[in-house]
Amino acid sequence: MKQLIALSFALVLLTSCSLDDDNNSNYSFEVLPVESVDIPTEFVLGETYPITVTYLKPTACHVFKEFYYSKNLNERTVAPVTYVYGNDNCETLDNITEDATFNFIVTSNGSYIFKFWQGEDEDGEDQYLTIEVPVTE
Repeated sequence: MKQLIALSFALVLLTSCSLDDDNNSNYSFEVLPVESVDIPTEFVLGETYPITVTYLKPTACHVFKEFYYSKNLNERTVAPVTYVYGNDNCETLDNITEDATFNFIVTSNGSYIFKFWQGEDEDGEDQYLTIEVPVTE
């Protein structure tokens, strides 16, 4: 009897959680180009700094998710990633910018080179706003 109850309970749970639920899969991700950046002109070793990235929001269906953030020694590549909800009635936005901020912890000497992705050129080559920030002690 206990096994039958456990099996019935498991079946109810499995049928109530469908993986084909359209409400959960009606979005995609899009990396957007950076318009401008608010970043300090120098860092102090061991300190934490907010870095604010401004990007154009193409539609009302774009919602900030996180930053694409890649590290290679003292080089950082950064770009905003958004959810794009698949609504048929997404309003196109003209020149609407949005800001997103991340905290950067300075952990090494020398300079940091930040490469903020600004899209692709006509040949499909990635373009970056490159900013070098020296570290003082």
